[in-house]
Amino acid sequence: MKNAAAAHSPIRLARNPQPAICAIPLNCAVDGEAKNSKDFPGRGPVESALCTALQAFPAGVGTKDFLLPISYFHLHLVSDATGETLIAVSRAVVAQFDNIYPMEHLYPMVRSPAQLDRAIAEIEAAPGLVLFTLVDRALIEKLEAACRAIRAPCLSVLQPILDHFQSYLGRAVNPRPGAQHTLNSEYFKRIDALNYTMMHDDGQLQENYEEADVLLIGVSRSSKTPTSIYLANRGIKTANIPLVPNVPLPKSIFSLRHPLIVGLIATPERIIAIRQNRLEALHGDLNSPYVDRAAVCEEVAQARRLFTQQGWSVIDVTRRSIEETAAAIIDLHRIHRAKLDAPPKPS
Repeated sequence: MKNAAAAHSPIRLARNPQPAICAIPLNCAVDGEAKNSKDFPGRGPVESALCTALQAFPAGVGTKDFLLPISYFHLHLVSDATGETLIAVSRAVVAQFDNIYPMEHLYPMVRSPAQLDRAIAEIEAAPGLVLFTLVDRALIEKLEAACRAIRAPCLSVLQPILDHFQSYLGRAVNPRPGAQHTLNSEYFKRIDALNYTMMHDDGQLQENYEEADVLLIGVSRSSKTPTSIYLANRGIKTANIPLVPNVPLPKSIFSLRHPLIVGLIATPERIIAIRQNRLEALHGDLNSPYVDRAAVCEEVAQARRLFTQQGWSVIDVTRRSIEETAAAIIDLHRIHRAKLDAPPKPS
C-alpha cells in the first residue's frame, strides 16, 4: 500500500466478482475527521484497521481512488469431533491465496440432528463455503441437502482420502466419530511429554535433562518455550535453557547423550523487535542493554560460535513459524534416535 500511495496509482474500491467473496466495504473518511479505529463504530477489527491505515495516505486521496484487494468470506467448519482437522486443512489452503481472509464458523462435536440443525441455521444466516468431517451418513445427507437449498458449496474433507484408502487396502470403512481421539498409549505419552516440558522450561530442573528427548538452547526470545510446547504436544519431551550473557551453561549439558541438542538462533533485528515489544508490554526500560543492537549482535554471535564448537544442530527461526521449526526438529530427532538405537559397530 505504501508503494501505491507513493506512486498515486489509480486504485479504487470494488466488489469482488465472486459471489461468495466480497471486498470489505470500507466506509471511513480518509479526508475527514476520523483518526483511529474507535472512530469507526460498527466496523469489525479488520475493517477498522484498514480505515486507520488509510489515514496515512496523502491529503486529497480518497477511498474512491483505492482498490483494496482484501476480501473475506464465510467459512463453515462442521465436525463430529474437535474440528482440528478442518482448521488445519482450511488454513493451509487459504494461505495459498493473497489477501483472502476467512470468517471461520466452527461447529465441533456435531453428532445429533439437533446439533446439526443449529449449525445449518447459522450457515443459512451467513452463506459461504462449507467443509465437514462427519461420518454419520444421515447427518451428511441432511447437511448436503441444506447446502444445496441455499446453493452453498459443501465438501467432505475426509471422503476423498477415505475412498483412496478403501480402494488401496481393499477393506470396508468402519465409521466412528472422533476415532483418532482415543485414550491410548500415544495420548498418555503426549500428556507425559507436556508435564515434563512444563517442568523443564527456561532452565529449570537441569539435573533431569538426560531424560529429555530434545534440549533447546538459545538467546532470550528465540522461540524456545513455544517450540518446546509444540514438540511436547507431539509426544517429545523437551527441555529448554536460555543463553544469558556472562552466565556459562552448566557443565553437565556438555556430557548429555540421550537428548538431541538444538541451538535456536535468529537475526539481531528479529530478536530486538520481539524484546522491544515485550519491554513495552511490561513498561520496561527501552534503553536497556537487553535491546541494545551491539549487545544483541554479540549475543547472537556467541551463540553461533558455541553451537559450532559443540557440533550441535542449529535452526534459524527468523522466518520460520513455530510449526516449521518443530517440523525440522522432529526430523533431526528421528535421525538422532536412529543413531542411538543402532547396534554398536563390531570392533
